[in-house]
Amino acid sequence: MDYQTACNLLITQGIDAEQHPDALLTRLQQGIPPIPGQVTAVLLALKVLYEGLRESTQLERELACSLHRLSSESRSHFETGRKAGVIWPPLLDEDLTRIAAAVKSIFAGEWDGG
Repeated sequence: MDYQTACNLLITQGIDAEQHPDALLTRLQQGIPPIPGQVTAVLLALKVLYEGLRESTQLERELACSLHRLSSESRSHFETGRKAGVIWPPLLDEDLTRIAAAVKSIFAGEWDGG
C-alpha cells in the first residue's frame, strides 16, 4: 500500500460514511461487525501513513479529522454496541486499542508498537 492509498482508505473509513455505507465507523455505529480484513487494512494504512509523515509537521484537516474519529468514535460505538448486546468479533476490542495507539503515534511522531 502506498501513502496516497493509505490516506484515501483512512478518510473513507473515518469520515465518508454517507458515500460508503461499509465504512468501519458506519458499521460499528450500526452494531455490525467489520468486514473481514477491514481492520487489518486500517492498521496497515495507519502504519504506512506514520512512515510517510515521519518528517512532516502538518496534517491535512480532513485526514486529521478522520484519524481522530477512527480513534475515538470506533471505541465509543463498540462500547455502545456491547452495552446493547452486540456480540463483536473476539479480537475487535484489541484491534480498536491498536487503532487508537497507531493514531496517537501518528500525532506524536513516535511509533509505540501499537
